[in-house]
Amino acid sequence: MTTQTRVSTTLTAAALTALAVALTGTATAAPADHHATREAVRAAVKDGVPGVTLTARDTHGRWSTTAGVADLRTGQPRTPADRYRVGSVTKTFVATVVLQLEAEGRLSLDDPVDRWLPGVVHGNGNDGRAITLRQLLNHTSGLFDYTNDPDFLRAHFTADGFRENRHRAHTPSDLVAVAMRHEPEFTPGGGWTYSNTNYLLAGMVIEAVTGRPYGDEVHARIIRPLHLTATSVPGTRVDVPRPSARAYSKLAETTTGPTYDVTRFHPSIAGAAGEMISDSADLNRFYAALLRGKLLPPAQLKAMKATVPVGTATPNVAYGLGIMDRELSCGVHVWGHPGGIYGSLSDAVTTPDGRHTLAVNFNGDWAGDTAAVVEAEFCPTDGR
Repeated sequence: MTTQTRVSTTLTAAALTALAVALTGTATAAPADHHATREAVRAAVKDGVPGVTLTARDTHGRWSTTAGVADLRTGQPRTPADRYRVGSVTKTFVATVVLQLEAEGRLSLDDPVDRWLPGVVHGNGNDGRAITLRQLLNHTSGLFDYTNDPDFLRAHFTADGFRENRHRAHTPSDLVAVAMRHEPEFTPGGGWTYSNTNYLLAGMVIEAVTGRPYGDEVHARIIRPLHLTATSVPGTRVDVPRPSARAYSKLAETTTGPTYDVTRFHPSIAGAAGEMISDSADLNRFYAALLRGKLLPPAQLKAMKATVPVGTATPNVAYGLGIMDRELSCGVHVWGHPGGIYGSLSDAVTTPDGRHTLAVNFNGDWAGDTAAVVEAEFCPTDGR
């Protein structure tokens, strides 16, 4: 999922992270002291973010920086080892598993959704026979995003609703049914709109193909082989393993008013669209391995990087299969994905060769700009 003041389907320019298929840019060497990046992290805290943790790796090795606090009550600082909810970064893991299954001949990206989930996508003009798995993964299905349903918003993204429903368990089928109350945004393949519904369905497809929950497949195929020891699919676990920060939200459309501790909640509200937990070092390792071809054969990696435009508001951004393509202001290209969920905003990116990676997390969802941190790391202007 992606969030500013709530779990939202709106991918703002500040959150979008990606790389153009043409790969016309190449990474410049970052200054050894990463002064611009450190300043951008401190600026986020000045802007109101409680705390920030960041880890990056380049040709000089791995380095980390933090600012602000992990706990507003105690003043405990953030640490480089903090685990956090990664939100829609989950989508890259899910898409990778789907593409691995395609490489094994167990499904095709051109399969209609109805082949694997008969009758699930239907009603109000929705038709799983007309939507392909590829269209789920690149958000060209036209399916309504369940998190935009007005009743769902009131029940989960207001202060009263969150307090009442924070521990409520959801099934993917229940959440997809919320989306089916609405007509499609457009005919499948006829546009682009970010919809968390797509990835709930992708997770369900993984289970239909393999007979195991998508999280088990993510663990067996990605987490365990890459030794991502801080990464997990929480399932029914409502807290975040330590070390970790508290997570804070305004639970409102404004950036003023009370600040709520939203650390504990049932992650099934996001499921395969955004429930995973990780840390910055693990995310760097994952995206570097992915772009270096360690998780997918060449044909599937090429398919993942075949992008579609996301709209005129963000002409430097395109979306592949669970991964974004962004050209930065200096012409450098990065692949990755932003993520947001209650009280947590993240961004994880890498250059095309996987040699320069960055993952950053804010433990508040109403302020700061993760894109500014990415720009500072890959396009420093201070000359240091």
